[in-house]
Amino acid sequence: MSKLVTVWIDGKELQVEEGMGMLEAALSNGIYIPHLCHHPDLPELGSCRLCLVQEEGKKDIVPSCTMKARDGLRIITNSDEIKKHRNLAMELILAAHPEDCTTCPKYGRCEFQTLIQYVGVTPTRMRMRAKAIPKKENPLIIHDMLRCVLCGRCVRACKDMRGVNVLTYQKDELETYVGTIHKKLLVDEDCRFCGACAEVCPTGSIMDAMNYSPIEKKDTLIPCKSECPVHTDIPRYVRLVKEGKYAEATAVIHERLPFPEALGRVCTHVCEAKCRRGEVNEPVSIRNIKRYAAEHNDNSLWIKNSKRLPATGKKVAVIGAGPAGMTAAFYLAKQGHEVVIKEMYPKTGGQMRYGIPVYRLPDDVLDRESSYLEEFGVKIETNCKVDRPVDLIGEYDAVLVAVGTHGGVRLPLPGNDLNGVKINTDFLRDAAMGVDTGIGKRVIVLGGGNVAFDCARTAKRLGAEEIHLACLEAREIMTADDEEIEQAQEEGIFVHPAQTFERITGDENGNVTGVDFMNVLKFYFDENRRAIIEKEEGSEHHIDGDTVIFATGQRTNLPEDSGLERGRANSIATVDGAATSVDGVFACGDAVYGTKTVIMAVAAGRDAASQIDKYLGGDGDISEVLYKEPYIEKNIGKIEGFARLERKEEQFLPVSERDHDFREISKGICDADICGESERCLQCDLRFTVTPARIWSDFSDKEEKGNA
Repeated sequence: MSKLVTVWIDGKELQVEEGMGMLEAALSNGIYIPHLCHHPDLPELGSCRLCLVQEEGKKDIVPSCTMKARDGLRIITNSDEIKKHRNLAMELILAAHPEDCTTCPKYGRCEFQTLIQYVGVTPTRMRMRAKAIPKKENPLIIHDMLRCVLCGRCVRACKDMRGVNVLTYQKDELETYVGTIHKKLLVDEDCRFCGACAEVCPTGSIMDAMNYSPIEKKDTLIPCKSECPVHTDIPRYVRLVKEGKYAEATAVIHERLPFPEALGRVCTHVCEAKCRRGEVNEPVSIRNIKRYAAEHNDNSLWIKNSKRLPATGKKVAVIGAGPAGMTAAFYLAKQGHEVVIKEMYPKTGGQMRYGIPVYRLPDDVLDRESSYLEEFGVKIETNCKVDRPVDLIGEYDAVLVAVGTHGGVRLPLPGNDLNGVKINTDFLRDAAMGVDTGIGKRVIVLGGGNVAFDCARTAKRLGAEEIHLACLEAREIMTADDEEIEQAQEEGIFVHPAQTFERITGDENGNVTGVDFMNVLKFYFDENRRAIIEKEEGSEHHIDGDTVIFATGQRTNLPEDSGLERGRANSIATVDGAATSVDGVFACGDAVYGTKTVIMAVAAGRDAASQIDKYLGGDGDISEVLYKEPYIEKNIGKIEGFARLERKEEQFLPVSERDHDFREISKGICDADICGESERCLQCDLRFTVTPARIWSDFSDKEEKGNA
């Protein structure tokens, strides 16, 4: 344990650690001394000459940052002589700093600006000098050394805090500035783009390329976490995967979602679209890292650390065992409530099982992750259809309706009732259950989303010989994932964007013979959300087929007399979150907002669980910490060629091995690549381990101190 000594600062007696810098001793005890080059996380430099103090009984005026605490030391921080030296130091700094505060992007939140106000000087006594140092815009970071005051914080942060060491002092003729070691751009200097330099810079010299308010800072700088519908702590689990700690990484994932293996396959990974690494070269393969972690642990750690509150005596019925219903049941059970799921199909999973083909999401994955619910006491009743959820009130204290959208939409086209016309939901469900789907050899799928491609690729695996997929949207705005479109085309499926569906044609026996189309010139929605379609005159054409599958939307199939108020497209109307028109009955997921994604359903299930817990007398807090890192390594070091490390791609079966059966087509990221892929992460969350700078307005005695 460090020895404590007694020191006096401006007559105030303090107990501090022996050898501690007197500036830090003052600041940590609420006494402000102006400073610029000092930062609590960095080694001292003592170059700015603003933190000057004087030891009682001595003439020398010295920087307090390099003065070490010793027993009996007495210093003063204010005197006419100290002020004279301090003002001179500030004037010299200002002489090389442009007078453009109001045009600076950091205006109003600049540490240096507040320091100028505190000291109360201007550069008027000094001759201003202009610096001719070019501004460098790198990925994510802007270096504008015209505003640099040579405090050296960025250099020390890069070298001593992060161990990357790409910043140093450079000379351009007579001007000293901070640049890179070899005067190259950051991408060529193996910068890790951790942002520590921008975090400690007291001026607008080194800034993030994107602007944000203090409130938006965390969401802007950790966009993967903020964009994720359930706000999974992505940097945290990616770092653990890099360290080979797969059980710990999976525990972090389970803090926010119950199905990491499933979502590691079918999540729409909006996190990757916003990943800041993508501005350097390519985003991190976050979804596949999640999958790898979940597949390489025994689940004992997160289960052991999970919340299990005492029994409340309250009973909840959850109607529907899809991702929303299962998620809500999972967290409600952890809150101590008795939960029963009532599912109309033979197995759990909802659209994950009966809407997503097994070549994308295998049954054994769903079986394994569904079993977690029973681990926490959830009872599951399958083959149990509930048409009037309101009738369960009385037997249960709360009811959650999470029935999804298992009803397909049949567009009002001529010929939509011909033999051979199928609906997406029925077709995919029959395929999943091993029931004869009744498709022919030439299939036409109408729709351009992921479900449409699921239908087309499933038809291929069921033996269809020629498959066409057509949609209103142009190729660049099709709603399906690019990966889905490209893989379907690899499998021989013909994709026809920008097409209207004019009519389904049939023969004299009422059987489908094909579809008539026209080319679309423009397709958009007006201010009233009405679809506006402009067709190309004279572009009528026909595609032959014996089967047509509508994949143009889905809706809940809950009966109209269910006792619940309905919204648009037969959705369940809710108010104030998940509450319905009937007290004690709640609803969430696709049945409320229409068909979206698995991860959004999980988010809806979490929100509903929180609201129901409050309704039942709980606090609604379903949060958990299932693994706490004992230590986060902040010294990340240099990696050769870091900016150009290529994304490790998901491994897929070759077309010849995947287009004729329902084997899983993706192997994820291989063992040899997983460490390298997780190492590509910028670790954006490390920015928030840097101690915030302390300015004079943070101190309670600022009124007494005034200008130093």
